[in-house]
Amino acid sequence: MQFPSWLKPGLTGAAVGAIGLAIVGFSWGGWVTGGSAKDMASKASTSAVAMALTPYCVERAGTLDAATVLTELKGASTYSRKGMVEKAGWATPLGADKPNGDLAQACQLKLAEAF
Repeated sequence: MQFPSWLKPGLTGAAVGAIGLAIVGFSWGGWVTGGSAKDMASKASTSAVAMALTPYCVERAGTLDAATVLTELKGASTYSRKGMVEKAGWATPLGADKPNGDLAQACQLKLAEAF
């Protein structure tokens, strides 16, 4: 079977165009793989949960028995505040076994604004 003479350059042009389109799409077009999209969605949902629960954390910090922890928090360094919020239990959502690190960070930043 004989192929037309224009077929080889046409297929070569289509292949080069597809490769060029993929390079442009992934580099500047905003295309991502499924794994990257899943990672971005996971990070966004974790951040959204932390921001939604920050008022809960700040409210727990406003109780009467939290005054000593807040006093220590005011004098603590920036790096140790997150650990103090986690240790106080303010960053542990209801029903969770361990504190949420993102929530602790958001809560200590919010509490730092207050003082």
